[in-house]
Amino acid sequence: MPKGKSSKLKAVSKASKAASGSGNPLMPSKPKNLRVGGDVQPTKDVSRFVRWPRYVRVQRQKKVLLSRLKVPGTLNEFRHPLDRAEAVPFFKLMAKYSPETKEAKAERLEGQAAAAAGGGTGAATSAPVVLKYGINHVTHLVEQQKAKLVVIACDVAPIEIVVWLPMLCRTMDVPYVIVNNKGRLGSLVNMKKAAAVALTDVKGEDQGALLKLAEAAKARFNDNVEIRKRGGGIMGMKTQVKLAKRAAMLAAEEAKKKMY
Repeated sequence: MPKGKSSKLKAVSKASKAASGSGNPLMPSKPKNLRVGGDVQPTKDVSRFVRWPRYVRVQRQKKVLLSRLKVPGTLNEFRHPLDRAEAVPFFKLMAKYSPETKEAKAERLEGQAAAAAGGGTGAATSAPVVLKYGINHVTHLVEQQKAKLVVIACDVAPIEIVVWLPMLCRTMDVPYVIVNNKGRLGSLVNMKKAAAVALTDVKGEDQGALLKLAEAAKARFNDNVEIRKRGGGIMGMKTQVKLAKRAAMLAAEEAKKKMY
């Protein structure tokens, strides 16, 4: 290339640089160099490209699958248990009536035997007011309408063990609630797990609390028809957008037909 042309190009480039950097001479612009060895790369969200552990993928797939599948109303009720704040007053009341342990029962019987040996009557006292547990026992109490409040666990496996119990409670007009953890119910009755527990009676000072909880249980479950409707069937965002477009097109065609 001739020297004249190269000198002209250099002059033009210098002029363009001077024009571009004429904003503030004290703070000249420095364009970033994002090549290797240059400026620090900006942070990017690469979670989409991460190969997550198998258990994470299975959890996410299960959640998506449960939202896609259509769930009958009888099973859908078990997908709406009490949340933590709503369940606290129920567990507080039931904790007061936890049945005695084997050690406490042995100690009580030893005391009665010692009293009888010392010349007393040693007669057994009246049965203590405690929680009733066991699916057969709870079912019998509901059928006899002796249960005043029934608490059912939602994570029982197989679910067929308790899936019919809410219908029985509604038929017998017994208030019931569904809670989130069978292990927590089991701890109330000194067991590892419990599918359902029931209160048949409480002490005089707890009658008002039991009445309030029974009213709340009836409003939340017995009389609530919405949670017994069919659930699931929620499609993904792409499918929802596609179906919305299709519905809009059909509505537009119907509007055109009505015009003629």
